[in-house]
Amino acid sequence: MAQKRTNNEQIRGIQAVLERHRRFDYRYIPLIGEWEMPDKNYRYRQRGLDLLETSVLRFLLSIFTRPFLWLAYGGVHVEGKKNLKALKKQGAISVCNHFNYIDTLLVRTAVGHFKSFHTMAPWNNKKGLGGHIIRHGGMWPFSKDREATRALYAEMERQLKKGSVINFYAEQAMWTNYQKPRPMKDGAFHYALKFGVPVLPVFCTFKRNKKGHLRKIRIHIMPAVYADENLGRAERIRDMKRRAEEAWKECYEKAYGVPLEYLTE
Repeated sequence: MAQKRTNNEQIRGIQAVLERHRRFDYRYIPLIGEWEMPDKNYRYRQRGLDLLETSVLRFLLSIFTRPFLWLAYGGVHVEGKKNLKALKKQGAISVCNHFNYIDTLLVRTAVGHFKSFHTMAPWNNKKGLGGHIIRHGGMWPFSKDREATRALYAEMERQLKKGSVINFYAEQAMWTNYQKPRPMKDGAFHYALKFGVPVLPVFCTFKRNKKGHLRKIRIHIMPAVYADENLGRAERIRDMKRRAEEAWKECYEKAYGVPLEYLTE
């Protein structure tokens, strides 16, 4: 237990150094396991038996995710469901803070197990059982392969037209148990404009016990951010990102009762 506490302290120390240097997108967690770059044969769209397996997996997740989260974290609550309902049948790009290995389960719990999909870096496309679950769990790795990228874009467009929500971790890197919102990258907003859908800001807040473990997670769904058609493309991306970051900031300050302040450089 002392070793685990030391590891938590080391992680917080690393995050503090990165925060001081404003390196919010730095990935300090080493890669584990073998992975492969998706190629032209990667199945972003599931058909036949693959689709059946995907449906079964999503059904099981819909049953067991919430009890698992309650047992693991002592409670998970979703706020702002009305903002999700306001989308009606329109698809959206969601942006959620990336702070835990299982936060895809949190997004699924918030927006729906059968309508949520999740983008990720290529190195998360693991080989073996992990990769199999990823391929059938609605998680889409990006790729440097041109044909794979075209297939991914086609499936993104198809799902968004069906009213699905595609989640991006716009901070780019996971910082475990980090409570503050970090600056976002442009990617999620680029795709929102590309496919003509709004961005749905989602922010998770939580408590930490004396051992540093997460407790009492709250998933906040904020009003969707729509593009200002009076602006040019680059300005629209910057404007949408600014408003989404402001929504995160307001959520953080309200939930924790403190102003958002980063360590001095």
